[in-house]
Amino acid sequence: MNSKKLPEILNISTIAKTNIFEVQAVDLRFSNGEERQYERLTPQRRSSVMVLPIHENQLIMVREYAVGPERYELTFPKGIVDAGEQPIESANRELQEEIGFGAKRIEPLRALYSGPSHMYGLMHVFVAHDLYPSQLEGDEPEPLEIVYYPLDKIDELLGDPHFAEARNLSALFLLKEYLRHV
Repeated sequence: MNSKKLPEILNISTIAKTNIFEVQAVDLRFSNGEERQYERLTPQRRSSVMVLPIHENQLIMVREYAVGPERYELTFPKGIVDAGEQPIESANRELQEEIGFGAKRIEPLRALYSGPSHMYGLMHVFVAHDLYPSQLEGDEPEPLEIVYYPLDKIDELLGDPHFAEARNLSALFLLKEYLRHV
């Protein structure tokens, strides 16, 4: 365990705000007396989920537009945990909204952070089994393309240039380890 004393927060101020994001300047004093200003996206403290659905020895994925790289990315169903939901409930809801399946069995793989130096970004990663048809209305601006990927071709997926988001790659490595033990 880390025995270092957490830096003292001297001041937090908003330096930019849009309809979606708020950027904060955080003035810190470290235990050695050094002071620095960090910038971060305002923590909403809401976590998200990513689900790796398995159906008939295939992963079910979606291809959706990612505005950051300005291209379509191959990804897993994912979304924000709504108020009052547990992450596992959000996982099942996202499956139904994005791929038209619910799951009778959802198992946690692990929780991970993306970009912890600049934002909260906690994501719960799950694997889903025993899928059944069930569709809920989602919030996507266009229909998502559903992509089936054989489990025995995971190593090829790791090399696919349209499967490049770090959270997806991390989740796939977690799945590989999970599959070794089931």
